[in-house]
Parts: sequence; structure tokens; C-alpha cells
Amino acid sequence: MKHRMLPKYFKDYKWSNIAAMIKNNRRDPGICKDVFRDRLVVISGATSGIGYHTARKFASHGARLLCINRNEEKSAALREEIEREFGVRCGYIIADLSVLKDVRRAAEELRSMDTPIDVLVHNAGIYLTRRELTDEGFDRMFVVHHLAPFMINILLSGKLSSQGRARIILVNSEGHRFAAWGLRLDDLNWEKRRYSGLKSYGSAKLAQLQTMLLFDEYFRPAGVTINAMHPGAVKSETGQENSAFYRWVKRHFFDKVLRPTEIASESIYYLAVSRDLEGVSGKFFNLTKEEEPAPPALDKNAAFEIWARSIEMTGVPGIIPKR
Repeated sequence: MKHRMLPKYFKDYKWSNIAAMIKNNRRDPGICKDVFRDRLVVISGATSGIGYHTARKFASHGARLLCINRNEEKSAALREEIEREFGVRCGYIIADLSVLKDVRRAAEELRSMDTPIDVLVHNAGIYLTRRELTDEGFDRMFVVHHLAPFMINILLSGKLSSQGRARIILVNSEGHRFAAWGLRLDDLNWEKRRYSGLKSYGSAKLAQLQTMLLFDEYFRPAGVTINAMHPGAVKSETGQENSAFYRWVKRHFFDKVLRPTEIASESIYYLAVSRDLEGVSGKFFNLTKEEEPAPPALDKNAAFEIWARSIEMTGVPGIIPKR
């Protein structure tokens, strides 16, 4: 697949969008005080960081939780904490979302439930400074940030559509802008280029935004909405897989200037529950402020290309988006 050259998007970039991003990063999120009692919320990566605070936020408003996590011990501790403090049910599924067979198993378990899923929050994430391939031969960051939520959305498409109502929230990132000139579909595993953690991360987040365009078209007639959000420059546990030096720098420098993690959880709750977002779909938010993403994220032809490539990589039965 031919690499998209710089001129493809260069003319579409606007300084006003960068200025808006900087301004929005300083904003406080919208606050939703509505209760969400007895609604089922599925959250991936809920044992730490943004996912942990998001789980507590939903539970404090009466929602029931089903969390997809890697660690059994941490998941059990989270369940005990949530049920003790908030009196709501908190179940969990153990799955490593960098392993496609685990992703499929988790999605099949969700699909087999009789209970409707009211909100699906794709939060799980990693950040790697060195290239890592999964046993299935794919860039690990690309799997966790893009292929895993893509698979889950595909495999749950029938269930969610039949419900007549649901909201999908993609915890995305302004980091998608690191893939400024689009995706290299011929080198998604970084075998032909020098690996860059920032660019790999950005590519995965861009792929997620591009496929969101097509998921939106598929889900919208059924009353299901899907939106992406940048969770803000907040403290998180992302990057713990990296070297001791990286973790030391993050703890002693980055974390000291980052905003409280609760800002992200407030934003996710607002996007998932607020009546202001009723029927709003296919949008990118910086916290709770709608924002125009980078030009490659709006390229529908590129979206069809990464959609087809993602179907090929995951082996899921393809729902066919219309051109």
C-alpha cells in the first residue's frame, strides 16, 4: 500500500486547530450530576489510573460495572472496594487486550450476556518506548489501542444495535497528531522504519479515529453513539512497562506537572451520561469540548483502507461499511 505523502494533508492543517487544542487542554471538563442507577457500564483497564477513577465515578452514581482487566488480584480488590463503598455490583473479565484470542473471548462473553450494555468505555492503554511484537506478530501498542477495541465493537455490533440505545466512548488522545501524515499501512508493525514510541502510539490512536467514522455510520441508525475523547494531560499509570529510568523520569518530572486524574473520569462520565450528548456521535472531544482532529482522522477513504486491514489482521467477521 502506497505511503500517503506529505502534500496529501499539508494543505488541510490549520493553526487555529492547534491553538484550540492548547486552549482546551487548560479547560475544566463539563460536569454531569445525573444518576446512572442500575445501568451497566463496561470499562477496560479499570484497576489503575483513568480507568480506576472512571469506575469509581460511575459506581458513585449507581451504575453497575463490568471491568475488563489483565490482573486477577487487582480486579478482585477493585470489586471488593466498589461493592463495599458504593453498594453496586462490580464484575470483571480477565483478559490481556494485547492478545487477540483474549480479546475475542472477552467480547464473546459480553455478547452472550442477556443484560444490555448501556455504556462501553474503551480505556485500556499502554505506552512503549521500544518496539514489542505480540505472539501474533503485531505491534503491541497497535493491538491494545486499536485492534482490541475494533474487535470488541465488531463482535458486539449485533448486540448493541438490537438494544436500541448505547454509548461507546473511545479514550483516544491528542497524540493521534503524531501520525501527522497518515498511516503506513504497509508497515503497521514498524519493520521498515525506525521505531518511535510517540509515532506508534499516534498511529494506533489515528487508526481508532478513522474507523470511528465508519462505526458511527453503522451504529447511528440503531441509536448507538460512538465518540472519542482526549482525557487531558492527567496522571496515569501508562508507561509502567518501560525501563526503570523512564518510570523515574515520569514520576519525578512528568507527574508533577500533570493534572489530577479525576478530570478525565469527570469527562468520560459527562460524555457517557449527559443529556447534552444525546444523539451526538462520531465526534472527537478534548475532555468535554468538541474539537476538530488532525486531517488524516477525517479522511474517509483512508478509513475504509484501515478498516479492511483491521478485519484482515483480527479475523473477525466483517460488518461491511458502505462507501
